[in-house]
Amino acid sequence: MLESYVPILIFVLIVLALLGAVVTLSFVLGPTKPSRRKLAPYESGIIPDTPAHRRLSVRFYLTAMLFIIFDVEAIFFYPWAVLMRQLGWYGLIEMGVFMGILAVALAHIWRKGGLDWE
Repeated sequence: MLESYVPILIFVLIVLALLGAVVTLSFVLGPTKPSRRKLAPYESGIIPDTPAHRRLSVRFYLTAMLFIIFDVEAIFFYPWAVLMRQLGWYGLIEMGVFMGILAVALAHIWRKGGLDWE
């Protein structure tokens, strides 16, 4: 049984060796004398007047999470659509309940102002 894991172990060891080699080479061959000019961000020759890292509103992250949640939930529609005839009324009722839960969640988020950008 352990013999079947030998190729995976060899692969992991090769990956770790390559990783160590790349990290070592980056330290050896990388820049050794960083200056202010080298560390400055280059934006088409324009000297930036604001810092490169700016804080984003929490609403941006909330909207992104909502998009991901509803996008992942939409993935459940594909298997249902493929098997819709085989599932019959039971599958239709279950998908109706699922869509109802999604609609209630979306209505709640909308009412709380989670989709407002102002």
